[in-house]
Amino acid sequence: MAEKEVIEILIEGGKAAPGPTTAPKLSAYKLNIGEVFKKINEMTKEYEGLQVPVKIVIDKKSRDYNIEVGLPPVSSLIKKELGIKKKEKKEAGAQAATAATNTQTGSAAAASEKKEVAIIGNLTMEQCVKIAKMKMKDMLAKDLKSAVKIVLGTVVSMPVTVEGKKPKDVLKEVDEGKYDNLFKS
Repeated sequence: MAEKEVIEILIEGGKAAPGPTTAPKLSAYKLNIGEVFKKINEMTKEYEGLQVPVKIVIDKKSRDYNIEVGLPPVSSLIKKELGIKKKEKKEAGAQAATAATNTQTGSAAAASEKKEVAIIGNLTMEQCVKIAKMKMKDMLAKDLKSAVKIVLGTVVSMPVTVEGKKPKDVLKEVDEGKYDNLFKS
């Protein structure tokens, strides 16, 4: 069995470029770096604007290589479903920071108040199911319901609501069986 070198990188879809860790490794095997990244960009162009995991598998003896493109992380798929681009996210965060600064009075009471986070989007349960189905093979979920719960767990850490509610509340509803009809495929 031939020895293989695996280089794992996380790139923005369609915009991969040689970096300080990848270029030396690829050139050590005398690979055409420009050609490798051109192929990666062609393979990931459908994920433009999303972070995509890529593996470059190099056969150490023959110097042949294979590129494996994974699915973007759940958080990136959520942003895509909501139509959120990088600039919009930064603008929403800046607005929330400005609002938080404007509401502070400098008193101890203000310091103990919870920070208000600006909600940047609302997912439907159908969108959560769609994302779960896309990522199902990469998850350690035994069924679609468990995969949706993993997606909802990711949403908890984002300024996003689900069906207009806090994601933790929707997780409880999923446990109670409220959305079981969506998990039958």
